[in-house]
Amino acid sequence: EACAGIDPALDAQAEASFKQMYDVLQQSIHYLKADNYAAYGNLDAQKAQDDMEQVYDQWLSQNAQLIKLASDQNQSSFTQMQWTLGIILLIVLIVLAFIWLGLHRVLLRARQRIMAHIQTIADGDLTHEIEAEGRSEMGQLAAGLKTMQQSLIRTVSAVRDNADSIYTGAGEISAGSSDLSSRTEQQASALEETAASMEQLTATVRQNTDNARPATGLAKTASETARKGGRVVDNVVNTMNDIAESSEKIVDITSVIDGIAFQTNILALNAAVEAARAGEQGRGFAVVAGEVRTLASRSAQAAKESKGLIENSESRIDTGSTQVREAGETMKEIVNAVTRVTDIMGEIASASDEQSKGIEQVAQAVSEMDSVTPHHASLGADSAAAPAALA
Repeated sequence: EACAGIDPALDAQAEASFKQMYDVLQQSIHYLKADNYAAYGNLDAQKAQDDMEQVYDQWLSQNAQLIKLASDQNQSSFTQMQWTLGIILLIVLIVLAFIWLGLHRVLLRARQRIMAHIQTIADGDLTHEIEAEGRSEMGQLAAGLKTMQQSLIRTVSAVRDNADSIYTGAGEISAGSSDLSSRTEQQASALEETAASMEQLTATVRQNTDNARPATGLAKTASETARKGGRVVDNVVNTMNDIAESSEKIVDITSVIDGIAFQTNILALNAAVEAARAGEQGRGFAVVAGEVRTLASRSAQAAKESKGLIENSESRIDTGSTQVREAGETMKEIVNAVTRVTDIMGEIASASDEQSKGIEQVAQAVSEMDSVTPHHASLGADSAAAPAALA
């Protein structure tokens, strides 16, 4: 059979020289068994042997070059695979670093500033100025918080003025109107605190919702990048598998060469036995048989060494394939982790929307209660006007 990668002409020439040598040996054995020494003497076995050795040496030289070329290609592929895996890992680390920095800058810092302003307002300090920077969601939220602070300042001022008026008028009202006015003031104060708390809670929920949306988008982008990295690693695994299959084919070819050398050695041994039986007349043929055995031993040794080199290279290829498969499994785990993060961010956004709806319903109920308060205040005013009219 023609070996893959070897010159077909040289392979055919080697096969023809081997067949010629084999035919000469068969004829020699036949003539010796038939005691036809004249015909045996006419056979040119030495020339057939020289031709076969010359062609076989060329065949071995070309086969050694092919084996060296395959080994160099395997080493180059392994080195390229190491660089590829290193670059992929570096890209993943850079992407994760940019994602972390972006989240920290866009979400965490702005969130901390806004939470500090909210805490200041909750502590009763309305003098701290709020700076609204940029047109992002956090900037818009800061602008809304600033507007809310200004409204609270006006509301608190108005409430303070009204409270002073009520306090002044309350001193002139009778015991019954004082009791009604006191209850009205308590209810108004409670509603005011409830409304402020609802506004603060609404702002917080909106902030959570706004934070969850861009984070979900970033998580989806990271998931897609990890999937691309997984596909690249799969391609590297397929390439390593193809190289391993080629190495196995070369091992099979070397095994065939070893088998041929073994069969040649057996034939030479049989020829030596026949020459020994022939005595003095078979001495020349015994020399030929010895040379054939030497050539067969050299062929078997060369095939054994080639097989050892190829098996060593195949072992390294298997190690590289195992490492690439492990890298592929790691990439799959990264993709699954990013996918889970994306799902969690989606659930957070959905929960924030549900909370926002619930808070709107509570705010509506507070608004209805607030609409009843003016009626109570009107009753208090009527009660306050009654003593003045009587006076």
